[in-house]
Amino acid sequence: MQKAAENIIATEAVDGIDAYQTIVSDLMCLIGQVQASLSRIESAIACETSLVSTDAADSDIVVLDDVTPRYAKAGAALKACDAGLGAALEFLLEAKAMEPRLN
Repeated sequence: MQKAAENIIATEAVDGIDAYQTIVSDLMCLIGQVQASLSRIESAIACETSLVSTDAADSDIVVLDDVTPRYAKAGAALKACDAGLGAALEFLLEAKAMEPRLN
């Protein structure tokens, strides 16, 4: 499968599409999707927290089956992914900036 991906990138470069720009664009898209998912998780945690607070105020029943830890674990994994994708994008941008310019 990786071999097929390498062939696609090589073909794109030959067909006039800059492979570098494609990779940068893909990384930026992935970063946006990861950050959107992080926002959704934070909203879900806030919603769960407010529901638990409302339920606790209305009754003496405490719910022990809290889904917040699962959201927190997923959020931590996405934050690590976001950091890794950001680093990859930064490395590509730095490498491109250091390339010698042809006149």
